[in-house]
Amino acid sequence: MIPAISDNDQSSVVMAILTMDDTDRGFRGNRSNFIDIIEAGKQSKVIVYVTTSSHLKLQAKKIIGYTYNSDNKMWDRRYFRLPDVVYNRIPFREDEWIPEVQGKIEECMNHPHIRLFNSSFFNKWSLFKWLSKSKRTRRFVPITRKYKNEIYLTTLLRQFPFLYLKPEKGKAGMGIMRIRRTPNRKLRYSIEVQEKTGNHVYRYATLAQLKGKIREYTEQEDYIVQQGIQLAHLYKRPFDLRVLVQKNNKGKWSISGIGARLAGEMSITTHVPRGGSIEDPRRLLVASFNPTKARRIMGGVKRTAIVIAKQIERGSETELGELSLDLGVDKFEKLWFFEANSKPMKFDEPHIRKKSLEQLMQYCSFLVKKRAGGKAKS
Repeated sequence: MIPAISDNDQSSVVMAILTMDDTDRGFRGNRSNFIDIIEAGKQSKVIVYVTTSSHLKLQAKKIIGYTYNSDNKMWDRRYFRLPDVVYNRIPFREDEWIPEVQGKIEECMNHPHIRLFNSSFFNKWSLFKWLSKSKRTRRFVPITRKYKNEIYLTTLLRQFPFLYLKPEKGKAGMGIMRIRRTPNRKLRYSIEVQEKTGNHVYRYATLAQLKGKIREYTEQEDYIVQQGIQLAHLYKRPFDLRVLVQKNNKGKWSISGIGARLAGEMSITTHVPRGGSIEDPRRLLVASFNPTKARRIMGGVKRTAIVIAKQIERGSETELGELSLDLGVDKFEKLWFFEANSKPMKFDEPHIRKKSLEQLMQYCSFLVKKRAGGKAKS
């Protein structure tokens, strides 16, 4: 028999972390992240449990969920009451595309007593379209085109020394390509591809050969082509800034923290799984510029991140509660937007991690307080 939630818990705010079923382990997802959220809930008097798309039955009085027992370090399966807030942590795009899962998310969004935020992963092309619609944000966007054919590639290669091709639905840098014109008269073009087995470099004498290689990837998946940016660097290794933006206890966007990622020596991106390293953003900015400019850039990053988060929420036409943004700085101190993630990974920096959990609980409580008054405004 599955135990039920106690009567003493009935007045508490309840948040369900939504994920997918797993035949062997009960549910999928980053368990250490879920444990942190559950423990943060205890500190904030928010009941947090993990449930799956199949268990989240909105017509039922009680649903099956999982909570973590820190005493015996085991997951307990029990009955919980319906959540006030649903936190979407479905781990993969393919899972979100399942019609039954899409239906469950829609059902949550239309429910009169449940608030769901961050309803889906972002598409890179959609992000750039949303940001290009606003005068305040389009200046941060590199020239970006949907890779429908090779016309844009030829044109942009004439304009810029290098380009990036990125899968619209990519994750962790997988499938990203960097294309360069080289001074080598025999092998005029190079393409670096970030794959599972590492980075692979190919060189070609003609544009037709280069396009043939690109076609191997783009025929199977939708890509964007983007202007390459000469980022600020340290030891000839470029870096970018990772900004965590979350809504606070008043439903307003705020900065929870700024980290930095320094590219690996052989990597075309700054992703840590690809050889990148976690660094202090101020140290990198001071080393690349000077203390005064570093302070100015950090202030600009904070203001820019808030503006971008607001525009993405407007463009998505859904309720968002948190985003992680990848921003770059070039040698002229200009800021650039590269990526936004609607399901941020855990930040490794302890102070950012602590603040992120606090903000998540505060926003959850805010949503419940404002539920009777309609949608919260950012």
